Amino acid sequence: MMSRSNWIILGAAVLAAAGGGWLQHASQRARVPAGLQIAEKGDIVPDLALAGLDGKEHRLSDYRGRRVLLNFWASWCGPCLKEMPSLVQAQANVGEHAGNAGPLIVGVAMDDPAQVRAFRAAHPVNYPILLGSLDSPSTSLRLGNVGEVLPYSVLLDENGRVVFSRRGVLDADDLKAWSSPAAP
Repeated sequence: MMSRSNWIILGAAVLAAAGGGWLQHASQRARVPAGLQIAEKGDIVPDLALAGLDGKEHRLSDYRGRRVLLNFWASWCGPCLKEMPSLVQAQANVGEHAGNAGPLIVGVAMDDPAQVRAFRAAHPVNYPILLGSLDSPSTSLRLGNVGEVLPYSVLLDENGRVVFSRRGVLDADDLKAWSSPAAP
Protein backbone atom coordinates (compact mmCIF):
# COMPACT_ATOMS: atom_id res chain seq x y z
CA MET A 1 0.00 0.00 0.00
CA MET A 2 1.28 3.46 -0.86
CA SER A 3 1.95 6.02 1.82
CA ARG A 4 0.42 9.49 1.78
CA SER A 5 3.70 11.06 0.62
CA ASN A 6 3.89 8.62 -2.31
CA TRP A 7 0.32 9.56 -3.33
CA ILE A 8 1.24 13.24 -3.21
CA ILE A 9 4.34 12.63 -5.34
CA LEU A 10 2.31 10.57 -7.82
CA GLY A 11 -0.38 13.26 -8.02
CA ALA A 12 2.22 15.98 -8.57
CA ALA A 13 3.85 13.90 -11.34
CA VAL A 14 0.49 13.38 -13.09
CA LEU A 15 -0.30 17.11 -12.90
CA ALA A 16 3.17 18.00 -14.20
CA ALA A 17 2.80 15.59 -17.13
CA ALA A 18 -0.66 16.95 -18.00
CA GLY A 19 0.61 20.53 -17.74
CA GLY A 20 3.61 19.74 -19.93
CA GLY A 21 1.41 18.16 -22.59
CA TRP A 22 -0.89 21.18 -22.59
CA LEU A 23 2.07 23.59 -22.83
CA GLN A 24 3.55 21.63 -25.72
CA HIS A 25 0.23 21.74 -27.59
CA ALA A 26 -0.21 25.45 -26.84
CA SER A 27 3.33 26.28 -27.97
CA GLN A 28 2.77 24.51 -31.30
CA ARG A 29 -0.44 26.43 -31.92
CA ALA A 30 1.40 29.65 -30.96
CA ARG A 31 3.64 29.25 -34.03
CA VAL A 32 0.64 29.63 -36.33
CA PRO A 33 0.60 33.25 -37.54
CA ALA A 34 -2.56 35.14 -36.62
CA GLY A 35 -5.22 34.92 -39.30
CA LEU A 36 -3.64 31.96 -41.11
CA GLN A 37 -6.15 29.31 -42.12
CA ILE A 38 -4.72 25.83 -41.49
CA ALA A 39 -6.21 23.05 -43.63
CA GLU A 40 -8.00 20.44 -41.53
CA LYS A 41 -9.91 17.25 -42.29
CA GLY A 42 -12.82 18.08 -44.56
CA ASP A 43 -11.33 21.37 -45.82
CA ILE A 44 -10.48 22.03 -49.44
CA VAL A 45 -6.77 22.87 -49.49
CA PRO A 46 -5.63 26.27 -50.72
CA ASP A 47 -4.50 26.30 -54.34
CA LEU A 48 -0.81 26.63 -53.55
CA ALA A 49 1.73 27.05 -56.35
CA LEU A 50 4.92 25.05 -55.86
CA ALA A 51 8.02 24.86 -58.02
CA GLY A 52 8.91 21.50 -59.50
CA LEU A 53 12.39 20.14 -60.04
CA ASP A 54 11.60 20.65 -63.72
CA GLY A 55 11.57 24.43 -63.09
CA LYS A 56 7.84 24.73 -63.79
CA GLU A 57 5.18 25.96 -61.41
CA HIS A 58 2.66 23.35 -60.31
CA ARG A 59 -0.60 24.20 -58.58
CA LEU A 60 -2.40 21.82 -56.26
CA SER A 61 -5.50 22.32 -58.41
CA ASP A 62 -3.58 20.69 -61.30
CA TYR A 63 -4.22 17.38 -59.52
CA ARG A 64 -8.01 17.78 -59.14
CA GLY A 65 -9.85 14.72 -60.33
CA ARG A 66 -7.26 12.42 -58.75
CA ARG A 67 -6.74 11.24 -55.20
CA VAL A 68 -3.39 12.68 -54.13
CA LEU A 69 -1.10 11.80 -51.25
CA LEU A 70 1.10 14.81 -50.47
CA ASN A 71 4.21 13.56 -48.67
CA PHE A 72 6.37 16.24 -47.02
CA TRP A 73 9.99 15.20 -46.56
CA ALA A 74 13.60 16.43 -46.49
CA SER A 75 16.91 14.89 -47.55
CA TRP A 76 18.24 15.17 -43.97
CA CYS A 77 15.20 13.44 -42.42
CA GLY A 78 16.01 9.80 -41.56
CA PRO A 79 12.39 8.64 -41.17
CA CYS A 80 11.52 10.33 -44.49
CA LEU A 81 14.22 8.37 -46.29
CA LYS A 82 13.11 5.14 -44.60
CA GLU A 83 9.56 5.75 -45.89
CA MET A 84 10.50 6.45 -49.52
CA PRO A 85 10.85 2.84 -50.77
CA SER A 86 7.31 2.10 -49.55
CA LEU A 87 6.01 5.18 -51.35
CA VAL A 88 7.79 4.16 -54.57
CA GLN A 89 6.27 0.67 -54.31
CA ALA A 90 2.79 2.04 -53.59
CA GLN A 91 2.96 4.37 -56.59
CA ALA A 92 4.19 1.52 -58.79
CA ASN A 93 1.30 -0.68 -57.64
CA VAL A 94 -1.42 1.85 -58.50
CA GLY A 95 0.35 3.30 -61.53
CA GLU A 96 0.22 0.00 -63.37
CA HIS A 97 -3.57 -0.18 -63.08
CA ALA A 98 -4.81 3.38 -63.02
CA GLY A 99 -2.94 5.36 -65.68
CA ASN A 100 -3.20 9.15 -65.54
CA ALA A 101 -6.54 9.16 -63.71
CA GLY A 102 -5.50 7.08 -60.70
CA PRO A 103 -4.10 7.99 -57.32
CA LEU A 104 -0.83 9.88 -57.24
CA ILE A 105 1.86 10.48 -54.67
CA VAL A 106 3.40 13.95 -54.79
CA GLY A 107 6.55 14.49 -52.75
CA VAL A 108 6.93 17.97 -51.29
CA ALA A 109 10.53 18.61 -50.30
CA MET A 110 10.94 20.92 -47.32
CA ASP A 111 14.60 21.39 -48.06
CA ASP A 112 17.16 23.41 -49.99
CA PRO A 113 16.51 22.93 -53.74
CA ALA A 114 20.16 22.05 -54.46
CA GLN A 115 20.08 19.34 -51.78
CA VAL A 116 16.83 17.97 -53.23
CA ARG A 117 18.24 17.82 -56.75
CA ALA A 118 21.39 16.05 -55.55
CA PHE A 119 19.35 13.60 -53.51
CA ARG A 120 16.94 12.92 -56.35
CA ALA A 121 19.82 12.29 -58.77
CA ALA A 122 21.20 9.61 -56.44
CA HIS A 123 17.79 8.22 -55.39
CA PRO A 124 15.21 8.44 -58.20
CA VAL A 125 11.52 8.04 -57.38
CA ASN A 126 8.53 7.32 -59.62
CA TYR A 127 6.39 10.23 -58.48
CA PRO A 128 6.73 14.01 -58.87
CA ILE A 129 8.74 16.04 -56.38
CA LEU A 130 7.80 19.65 -55.73
CA LEU A 131 9.62 22.21 -53.59
CA GLY A 132 7.78 23.42 -50.52
CA SER A 133 8.27 26.87 -49.08
CA LEU A 134 10.34 27.00 -45.90
CA ASP A 135 9.40 30.66 -45.29
CA SER A 136 6.78 31.30 -42.63
CA PRO A 137 4.12 30.11 -43.01
CA SER A 138 5.67 26.99 -44.52
CA THR A 139 3.82 24.87 -47.05
CA SER A 140 3.48 22.00 -44.58
CA LEU A 141 2.08 24.32 -41.89
CA ARG A 142 -0.55 25.68 -44.28
CA LEU A 143 -1.62 22.09 -44.98
CA GLY A 144 -2.07 21.20 -41.32
CA ASN A 145 1.41 20.31 -40.03
CA VAL A 146 1.19 22.53 -36.95
CA GLY A 147 4.26 20.96 -35.31
CA GLU A 148 6.13 21.08 -38.63
CA VAL A 149 7.31 17.51 -38.08
CA LEU A 150 8.65 15.42 -40.97
CA PRO A 151 7.61 13.21 -42.58
CA TYR A 152 4.07 14.52 -42.82
CA SER A 153 1.44 13.30 -45.26
CA VAL A 154 -1.93 14.64 -46.36
CA LEU A 155 -4.44 12.62 -48.38
CA LEU A 156 -6.61 14.72 -50.70
CA ASP A 157 -9.72 13.42 -52.42
CA GLU A 158 -10.54 14.09 -56.07
CA ASN A 159 -11.88 17.56 -55.14
CA GLY A 160 -8.80 18.65 -53.18
CA ARG A 161 -10.45 18.05 -49.80
CA VAL A 162 -8.34 16.77 -46.87
CA VAL A 163 -9.33 13.17 -46.10
CA PHE A 164 -6.64 12.49 -43.50
CA SER A 165 -3.22 13.65 -42.40
CA ARG A 166 -0.46 11.86 -40.57
CA ARG A 167 2.73 12.96 -38.82
CA GLY A 168 5.43 10.33 -39.05
CA VAL A 169 6.12 7.40 -41.34
CA LEU A 170 3.13 5.97 -43.21
CA ASP A 171 2.52 2.29 -42.61
CA ALA A 172 1.21 -0.37 -45.00
CA ASP A 173 -2.40 0.19 -43.88
CA ASP A 174 -2.16 3.93 -44.62
CA LEU A 175 -0.83 3.22 -48.10
CA LYS A 176 -3.54 0.63 -48.78
CA ALA A 177 -6.19 3.14 -47.71
CA TRP A 178 -4.70 5.74 -50.02
CA SER A 179 -4.71 3.41 -52.99
CA SER A 180 -8.21 1.99 -52.47
CA PRO A 181 -11.16 3.49 -54.37
CA ALA A 182 -13.04 4.11 -51.13
CA ALA A 183 -10.28 5.89 -49.22
CA PRO A 184 -11.11 6.87 -45.61
